Formats: sequence, C-alpha cells, structure tokens
Amino acid sequence: MRRLGFCLVLPMLLAACGGDLDRTFGLTRDVPDEFTVTTRAPLSMPPDYTLSPPRPGAPRPQEMTAQQAAEAALAPDTALTSTAGPESAGQQALVAQAGPPAPANIRDQVNAEVQLDRPRQGFTQQLMFWQSPPPAGTLLDPAKEAERLREDAALGQPPTVGETPIIQPKKNTGGILGIF
Repeated sequence: MRRLGFCLVLPMLLAACGGDLDRTFGLTRDVPDEFTVTTRAPLSMPPDYTLSPPRPGAPRPQEMTAQQAAEAALAPDTALTSTAGPESAGQQALVAQAGPPAPANIRDQVNAEVQLDRPRQGFTQQLMFWQSPPPAGTLLDPAKEAERLREDAALGQPPTVGETPIIQPKKNTGGILGIF
C-alpha cells in the first residue's frame, strides 16, 4: 500500500517542482542570447611602445559599450561630432556644403502640404466606401523632365528654370462606365 501511495505522490511532487525538469536534469541546452553576445575589438600593436601595460580588469579603451554601439548604428550623424575636441576643417567644410539646417517643424510643414494636395471625397463616396480616392500628388513625366534638365544644363541654366512636365490624369468619360 505504501508503494502504491508513493507511486501516486511522486509524480505530483515532481510536477510541483516546476516546468524546468528538463533543464534541471540537463536534458536541454542553454544557448546564449544572441542579443547579448558582443564582439571584441582586435588586438593591435600600439604605435608608441612607451605606453604603460594595461591593468587587469580595466575596460578596453577601443571597445564600445552596447549602448554606444547602438547609438553609433542608429544615429550616424554623431560620427561628425567629436567628443575629443573641436571639429576638424574637413568636418566644418562638409557641414558648410550641406547648407542651412532644416527648420524644426519641417515634418509638420510637409504633412500640411500633403493634406492640401489630397482631394476630398464627396458625401456619397464617404458613405459607400467602394471608390478609393485618387493617389495624392502629381505624377512627373520622367522622360520629358530628363530632357528638360539636359537642355537647361546645355544652356547653362539652373534646373529650376522652365516648367516641370507632369502626367495629366485621364478624365472620366461618363455613362455607365463612369460609375465604376
């Protein structure tokens, strides 16, 4: 009777230990998290041999932390700014060639202009939802625009001179086909 009771209680005790029995008994492998694995910078010979040897346990100066690596990947414009000192002449020339900075509210301005360019739907179209509005914006004719730019360049004029060729949308012919 004791053996039967033990055989019935033992699975309940093992189940109470949690769902990690496989890991506890070593039946599953623990693999490292691929997002926490970092690479080490390669060793290199210093240009000056009078440097003091590194202290054990001190962080390597050429290695970046995970946060610094993420910032460098997500914000490459920080490569132009130097924390060591003032900007170099090359960096200053590059920034000067880029022109003036964009206004702080540039996204709001662009979104407002796009809203002005979208045609409004009529009351019937809004109720029925079966006709989609035409796409926003005007279509540029690439062949004619390339020809216009080549002519402006040949005449020595800036590319802003002349009228930009656009593709005119087809007008609805009406009748029964005009409904669809």
